[in-house]
Amino acid sequence: MEDLAHLSGATVRTIRAYQDRGLLPRPERRGRANLYADAHLARLRQIADLLDRGYTLASIKELLEAWDAGRGLGGVLGLVAEVDGPWTDEEAVRISRAELDERFGGTPNNEAVAEALQLGVLEPVPGDDDVYLVPSPQELAVAAELHGAGVPLSAISGHLRELRGQVEHIASRFLEFTTEHVFDRCLDGPHRPSDADAVMAASLVRRLRPLAQQTVDAELARAIRLLAVRHLRLHLGADEAPPPEDRTCSVTMPAETMRAVEGLVGAERAPEFIALAAEREVRARDLDRLATSHGISVDLDEAP
Repeated sequence: MEDLAHLSGATVRTIRAYQDRGLLPRPERRGRANLYADAHLARLRQIADLLDRGYTLASIKELLEAWDAGRGLGGVLGLVAEVDGPWTDEEAVRISRAELDERFGGTPNNEAVAEALQLGVLEPVPGDDDVYLVPSPQELAVAAELHGAGVPLSAISGHLRELRGQVEHIASRFLEFTTEHVFDRCLDGPHRPSDADAVMAASLVRRLRPLAQQTVDAELARAIRLLAVRHLRLHLGADEAPPPEDRTCSVTMPAETMRAVEGLVGAERAPEFIALAAEREVRARDLDRLATSHGISVDLDEAP
């Protein structure tokens, strides 16, 4: 047991506790000696890895017992590692309190720092009260830019809280969508997935992981462009209607008129014909108004 403790990094007391809980198999008894094998060392490392990922001892026991009953553990550990791994290319950095104050105007703000710690924008570094860990340098950079543009730190914090709630809703819907249409194929069922199922699920996570961010990036860009244009028109006092691609409507047409149009161009081309006819009428009225304002008479029916 002392040798096993030395190789695994666990204490003898911990090994005994794992044995008592049924997490670690009993050693082979040879005479008066208890012999531990490589399997015991591997099991201790598996337990340590799962504990680091936030699993409780009770859930670890259930997991290990299920796989001891006939399924391998490699696949599920790979799936856990894939899901629990980094979902961004960003790397955390450290920043001193002096550097932090300088980036945000040079005036210390203990209340803002406490808020940032609560939000997880900053994380404390054990043993060093003057240094913080920044999990997302990009997020901190955005906050610094907004503050430099005149946005109060309290408003930035409030906006981040609101944004997180909305983004978590989007993430939840994406997970529900992918689970229903993708992961249920390999993870659904009355029993825990086989090793092969877990390996397949890990591969799917690896392939689908960037899709959520790509989709949100594209939709966010589209929405900001659309809303920014409307906002600008509002503040500039522009009264023109939004472009056609931004607005659609349904129009009721007399059945006789609709049949006549379909007789001219066919049922499939009728909507296009009506839209083009309406656009032609609008352009004709614009042209007539422009010509009238300059004393010119235009008859479109006589135009070539």
